[in-house]
Amino acid sequence: MSIESIIKGKVVEAISACYGQKVEEDSVQIQKTRREFEGDLTVVVFPFLRFSKKSPEETANDLGNFLQENIDAIPSFNIVKGFLNLVIDNSYWLSVLNEAVITDNYGFIPLTEGAKKVMIEYSSPNTNKPLHLGHIRNNLLGYSVAQILKANGLEVIKVNLVNDRGIHICKSMLAWLRFGEGETPESTGIKGDHLVGKYYVRFDQEYKKEIEALIAGGMDADEAKKKAPLLLEAQEMLVKWEAGDEETVALWRKMNDWVLAGFEITYKTMGVDFDKVYFESDTYKKGKAIVMRGLDEGVLYQKETGSVWADLESDGLDHKLLLRDDGTSVYMTQDIGTAYERFNEFHIDEHIYVVGNEQNYHFQVLSLIMGKLGYEWHDKIHHLSYGMVELPEGKMKSREGTVVDADDLMKEMVNTARETSEELGKLAGYSKEEAEDVYNKVAMGALKYFILKVDPKKNMMFNPKDSIDFNGNTGPFIQYTYTRIQSVLRKATESGMEIPELAIADLNISEKESFLIQILANYPNVIKDAGRDTSPALISNYVYDLSKEYNQFYHDFPMNKEENEDLRNFRFILSKQVAGIIKSGMSLLGVSLPERM
Repeated sequence: MSIESIIKGKVVEAISACYGQKVEEDSVQIQKTRREFEGDLTVVVFPFLRFSKKSPEETANDLGNFLQENIDAIPSFNIVKGFLNLVIDNSYWLSVLNEAVITDNYGFIPLTEGAKKVMIEYSSPNTNKPLHLGHIRNNLLGYSVAQILKANGLEVIKVNLVNDRGIHICKSMLAWLRFGEGETPESTGIKGDHLVGKYYVRFDQEYKKEIEALIAGGMDADEAKKKAPLLLEAQEMLVKWEAGDEETVALWRKMNDWVLAGFEITYKTMGVDFDKVYFESDTYKKGKAIVMRGLDEGVLYQKETGSVWADLESDGLDHKLLLRDDGTSVYMTQDIGTAYERFNEFHIDEHIYVVGNEQNYHFQVLSLIMGKLGYEWHDKIHHLSYGMVELPEGKMKSREGTVVDADDLMKEMVNTARETSEELGKLAGYSKEEAEDVYNKVAMGALKYFILKVDPKKNMMFNPKDSIDFNGNTGPFIQYTYTRIQSVLRKATESGMEIPELAIADLNISEKESFLIQILANYPNVIKDAGRDTSPALISNYVYDLSKEYNQFYHDFPMNKEENEDLRNFRFILSKQVAGIIKSGMSLLGVSLPERM
């Protein structure tokens, strides 16, 4: 049991003993003591004044005396207005350090039988273009949240839904037929997803030319957008695809295979994976069947034009299209089918969709429609909504071909890491292979950390150059701190020093050393909070604070110059544990650490 939990329990006893009142442990507020005051933990006294009928100082004194008498680890306390600052004995913090040292996967809750089962969907790309910067945030966020939920003892299933059908896919197919002259990834040397994306951009260019021509001929702009021949032909192709036209399906399958092969390369570079991949071309059929059942049962309604809708006005929303006039599906249709298949196949307790905040309405509607269709699990659908990510140059637009490509960005990150390392001379004496391994780890660490340190709900600006700075709140700074510790430990071992596993319990350690242990002790709470909030930012900023605090300790307390052997050993043990927690925390972000830099 943590010292915070012990204190909360004893405060409850104190309120009962001193004032004859009963309070719940949840009402006891404990926080870290501010650095300018003496103490380690602070109890907020104000909520208990209504029981004591005394001043804040008198109430704090009553509680402080009770806690000091009943908890051996509290040798003294002081009072600052309505705040009770408790000093925690060094021996307690040393025991916390030793406990962390001997605990495998410190802070993690092991998976047990009957654990809550959570499915998390992320990535969800379209097979008409390569992955872009927005997908990078999506993939990194989804993968990291999955790792954090696993660390909280949950059974996690990572899934991807590939949007491989629809009008946008037909646009790429049609443009390739018209303008591709039979080129393939093999004939061009172009990665498959990039080749298909080229024709998605080409479609938009030719489509705009047709619109301009129609407007020049006297047609209204809105009408021209609907009547452009290319768009009409793409719509016809979609109808053919849904009808199973052999030629259309063969082309679709060929181009999708090109894209999927390209995606696999990108995912491998990014370091993300999935337990199962779903395809919209499979799930939309079940969605259509469910929609038609809802129509038969009167839950949904059909317009004279043939389209099928859900009336959500009673829920404060509008009407939602589920099938078009021509009977073809929309995104909501396949999400209905996919949700049904997943809940029935895996019997999950919660389904988290990692999707940008522009789809907040979509997932609100999905949950409502599944409820109207009679599925009890509709309220287990949760949307992990995240903000947009931009580069300093501005927003991304895939139709115009100005999208920030994921492959290009990751390649640029590696080049930047290489240039920065060479400028600093950090890898002198490394073989080419060793140096390239470090460049890749630094590049991906910089990218992942910079994106994941931001609260998912917030929009963010990603600056590649800033992310690879070896100083400040960056991945490379944390990686460098880790390698610094590894270097210290290696040198100690090479000098013949034998470092014991545990620290002795009666050392007189400094306030800074005690504070560093307290940060380590908070790691399990940070993992818990990050899981509750589905926010890797909490892990990111914790690891940064730990690294920053360690570097101050490293500067102030040179280990090799310490003459007291027990104290020197303690500092090596502390350093080793800090390195372990940095590695553990960064693994939750999907970041690998080099052993040397």
